[in-house]
Amino acid sequence: MDNKDIKGLTRKDFIKSLKEDKNRASNFSIESENLLFDYSKNLIDAETMQKLLAVAENADLKEWIERMFSGDKINHTEDRAVLHTALRATDKPINEIDAVFEKMYDFVGKVHSGEKTGYSGKRITTIVNIGIGGSHLGAEMAVKALTPYILPDIIYHFIANIDPDSLSETLQSINHEETLFIIASKSFGTIETLTNATSIKKWFLNHNGVSAKDISSHFIAVSNNVEKAVAFGIDAENIFPMWDWVGGRYSVWSAVGISVALSIGIENFKQFLNGATKADNHFRNTPFSENIPVVMALLGILYRNYYNIGSHAVVPYSDNLELLVNYLQQTDMESNGKSIDRDGKTTAVQTGPVIWGGVGTSCQHAFFQHLHQGTEFTPVDFIVAVGSHSPELEHQQKLLLANCLAQSMALAIGKDRETVIAELKAAGMDESKIESLATYKTFKGGRPSNTLLLPKLTPENLGFLIATYEHKIFTQGIIWNINSFDQWGVELGKELADTILPTLEGNDNPNFDTSTNLLLQKIRDYS
Repeated sequence: MDNKDIKGLTRKDFIKSLKEDKNRASNFSIESENLLFDYSKNLIDAETMQKLLAVAENADLKEWIERMFSGDKINHTEDRAVLHTALRATDKPINEIDAVFEKMYDFVGKVHSGEKTGYSGKRITTIVNIGIGGSHLGAEMAVKALTPYILPDIIYHFIANIDPDSLSETLQSINHEETLFIIASKSFGTIETLTNATSIKKWFLNHNGVSAKDISSHFIAVSNNVEKAVAFGIDAENIFPMWDWVGGRYSVWSAVGISVALSIGIENFKQFLNGATKADNHFRNTPFSENIPVVMALLGILYRNYYNIGSHAVVPYSDNLELLVNYLQQTDMESNGKSIDRDGKTTAVQTGPVIWGGVGTSCQHAFFQHLHQGTEFTPVDFIVAVGSHSPELEHQQKLLLANCLAQSMALAIGKDRETVIAELKAAGMDESKIESLATYKTFKGGRPSNTLLLPKLTPENLGFLIATYEHKIFTQGIIWNINSFDQWGVELGKELADTILPTLEGNDNPNFDTSTNLLLQKIRDYS
């Protein structure tokens, strides 16, 4: 990175510009498809943006974008291409993609029509997705986000954690004769997924009248390891392939999305893919100054590298988007939580921030105190849809919108001491109390945010939104000169868990560090 002289506006100048510059909002907002990205509440002016855009140009971002879309092996540590965008392309550049989607749509159609039944002939009414990480978060987020589109009589569950209590509660709530289990694991070797799948298989076979041959009627797999899936008992015809050029956190666009298609229907799933395709076209073909993910990325660069801000909050004003924060947390932090660059050296700059947040308006009564008056500012993405799926409650939707706009305005404009004192005087408060209280009720303002405004939360608009964030993350990785597509940092804990498990099962004595030895001994004492 260069342009070390990049500076944003002072708090005072930012507030002044926001209040007085009538062109500020139009100059610093972009609309594409059904998304308005308003970034005018950031500590920027035209000069700041020009310097940030130069950072993107100097990083050869355009070349890297083309390399990704054309299938170059830009994931160099794993010697892989990065082609999740090909899964949603209108004209699939890889023939085998069409074949897999046709097979997937055929299966989904048979479930919905009742042609595909359980072993006893009963219709499939319950979908249970068994996965973890990318094989879980994206699909669950999408299904939850698109709740109004879930088909009648379809119940869904997502199992990721190996918490036995959670698994037991889920199994107690379902009818084994009417349930389809989807095991989503690229390698078919992920310990958490296989542990859950094995426990569920045992539970299924324990029912009267069920035999091993009935597994094929109730279990399917999304995997790149057909041999292991077949050994588990899954019919080869019920295995939907994944490819090594699809990273786990991008796999919702692949056959992992079968749980989404089963929940919301094939046509709605196609619209979800179509929205992402529109975001791909926007990212690939739009000048950087009008490119939503590029501008989002550059604003993040400004705060991470020139203000040394280590976190970024995401606040969707929709309960159906409650899992979006978790999804973006994984997508961003697993992609750009790196300290080694593409050249194998320690990065020269700070990279991915901590992504956190929650659903508005609930979180206004939780962590917004920190956002408004904490010792350092946290940039915020506000995400809100204008229309709801419940027109009979339009007054509540307007209140939701009012809260979203009010919070971004309050963070930016604040409330000065003079205004606070005037308000307290008007309320009849004693002068001495006013002096002691005014400081606490003053808001400095000058705290940045973006607002992403959608007409409505539809499958297509969700697809556009998610793909936009993917491209933002990719852009930041290029500027930081890191590989956003490997995730070696998740491996060590898995390896150590395999060495600790035998000790927990009582096969030997603890022989680790002193802290772990103590904890293992106490676990034995409490067991």
